[in-house]
Amino acid sequence: MTEARRKDKDQPTLLDTELEHLPPELRWREWMGRVEAVIFAASEPVPREMLVRIVGRNCNLDLIIDDIRAELAGRPYELVSVAGGWQHRTKKAFADAIRAATGQVDMARPLSQSEVLVLMCIAYFQPITRGELTAFFGKEVSRDLIGVLRSHDFIASGPRSPTPGAPYTYVTTKAFLSQFGLDTLRDLPDFEALEDAGLLSKEQLLAGNVALGLGGAGEVDQSED
Repeated sequence: MTEARRKDKDQPTLLDTELEHLPPELRWREWMGRVEAVIFAASEPVPREMLVRIVGRNCNLDLIIDDIRAELAGRPYELVSVAGGWQHRTKKAFADAIRAATGQVDMARPLSQSEVLVLMCIAYFQPITRGELTAFFGKEVSRDLIGVLRSHDFIASGPRSPTPGAPYTYVTTKAFLSQFGLDTLRDLPDFEALEDAGLLSKEQLLAGNVALGLGGAGEVDQSED
């Protein structure tokens, strides 16, 4: 192999993103196909910055996504915006059929009510330390409880707190967003609005009289520890 051919082989293939040789309708369909193919092939939500690499400079990515979603309206799977990107997911209505066909059984222990409430507190008030969580609930939040949330990959260590001793704080993860069907933390119900409406308060949290309310696929066990 000549040096020139070797260099050509090592060069990445340049993708024609503008597709100016195609009429507008075919160009749009090609962009739609590319976007859906990349999302379909990915095991994690695909961020916007990855998708803009495969479409034209003047392509409206949000409209592309809308058109793909419209075409999938009657299908058993859909395109969802989650964890800062887009992902194909089967619709919840088909969960039982999938489990029956594959024999899959969810062996993970569901979160207890205490774990749900601590997770909810971290989601709303992050970054927050274990000591601050303990002060909030008026009883110790154990390392074991934190460990359970870590094992589900719902939380991770955040920056160190500026308080004495510089303890680690806790923050939620992309897995948390993905599990509960959230695109960003801005999709959490507004805490102050819920308080003003009388739907949520610290007292309700402490009493355990509040559902998780994060609008997603994860089911939790609301029984007492």
